[in-house]
Amino acid sequence: MIRKARIEDIKQIQNLINFFAKQDLMLPRSLNELYENIRDFWVCQENKRIVGCCALHICWDDLAEIKSLAVVKQRQRKGLGAELVIASLSEAKQLGAKKVFVLTYGPEIFKRFGFKRVRHSQLPHKIWAECINCPKFPNCQEIAMFRQLK
Repeated sequence: MIRKARIEDIKQIQNLINFFAKQDLMLPRSLNELYENIRDFWVCQENKRIVGCCALHICWDDLAEIKSLAVVKQRQRKGLGAELVIASLSEAKQLGAKKVFVLTYGPEIFKRFGFKRVRHSQLPHKIWAECINCPKFPNCQEIAMFRQLK
């Protein structure tokens, strides 16, 4: 079941994200960051277990970011990641965002939703506020992708 995250989900969300972060497949998230941004998150819950998550973060004016997309290995390639992206894109439209971007190590899923690869320099400077605090800055290997919403 896809739903908005709740406070009691935070530790499972962190475990899921940081499992992949330890493999250098995504960026880690601290408990503090997750608690502060709980309203950004969608989760998929199966039998009291969080098996997927994705966040939609409003950045500025009409711009949103999809981040922290993660699905447990056993549930990958079964459409769960796509459902989480759809929920995030739907929420972005509902909130009035006109543009969505993602920084990712796995661009394939986002290509299916109309995201196009762009240079990091094409993204607004507003997003760099978070990037400057990243341990991988300035040698980021994430792929920047962008999509206009209708």
